[in-house]
Amino acid sequence: MKLFLALLLSLALLAGCSESLEPVSEAIAADLPVAADAPESTATPEPIATPEPTAALSAPAAAQTAAPVDIKPTIEPVEASDTPQPSEQDDAEEALPVMADVSGLSNEKIGWYFMKNNEHKPPRGAEEIDIAPYGGYFLGDTSEKNIYLTFDEGYENGYTGRILDILKDNGVKAAFFATQTYIRDNKELCKRIVDEGHILANHSVSHPSFPSLSDEDVWNEILETARYSKETTGQAMPKLFRPPSGEYSERTLALSYQLGYKTIFWSYAYKDWDVNDQIGKDAALKGIMDNLHNGEIILLHAVSSSNAEALPDFLQSAKDQGYQFRSLHELP
Repeated sequence: MKLFLALLLSLALLAGCSESLEPVSEAIAADLPVAADAPESTATPEPIATPEPTAALSAPAAAQTAAPVDIKPTIEPVEASDTPQPSEQDDAEEALPVMADVSGLSNEKIGWYFMKNNEHKPPRGAEEIDIAPYGGYFLGDTSEKNIYLTFDEGYENGYTGRILDILKDNGVKAAFFATQTYIRDNKELCKRIVDEGHILANHSVSHPSFPSLSDEDVWNEILETARYSKETTGQAMPKLFRPPSGEYSERTLALSYQLGYKTIFWSYAYKDWDVNDQIGKDAALKGIMDNLHNGEIILLHAVSSSNAEALPDFLQSAKDQGYQFRSLHELP
């Protein structure tokens, strides 16, 4: 009997305890802090965005997702002491490209030349290097009777104003390849060249032999001339460059091409730069007319009295033979 009563008492106590208990999971949840107080480390992280692959990328995935390296140009243009510095807006207009390595290219100096013929056909030019892949020209469009008239300006000898008058009277446009020192010393003439619709083009700062310069100095010679010209004339200098003395190498051609320049040689010129050894109007005119050809890029030096005297007859005689004077902007 006592055993039976003890068993009944145990069952009664057990039934009372089970009615007061909550489920285990709810009891644990009730003791946890609310979500606002939860530490940030408990939040589920968002997935990292993976860039979409492109056809140009063949590197491993780890390399593709790495942040790009911020590459800066290796040089800056030389700053002239007598002119204001380019503004931040000008810098933003055209950032310099990154200079590519040209150490593997030949730096053997070549002086430009061409091979005349007596048949009024386009001549052959220097053949040591193919200049075309580097934006080099010595002929224009040879499919028609086109002439591209160019002058070199290293210093003023009193004839450029007269040349501009003759060009205006004949309705002909030309290109004037000027050094920075020429622009500095002849600002009004250079403004007139631009204002009258001619091309004021790049002939370097100081007329050095380019193969003798470092990569950085090659760029500086070109960029500084362009900067100074724009400040002087108010217009950007076209990206047309003529190497001083016609001296170049594969390396220097590549460096100017990296800056977006066309390098302009010539298919006719003669020894007209020596002001103390001028051949005279008649001889100059005969040499020019005997060598007319399709696509001709003619180089004349503006310091020459012979050229200034022969220019009106040359322009008219060439037109009479069906030639058209074209701009270097129209090069094919």
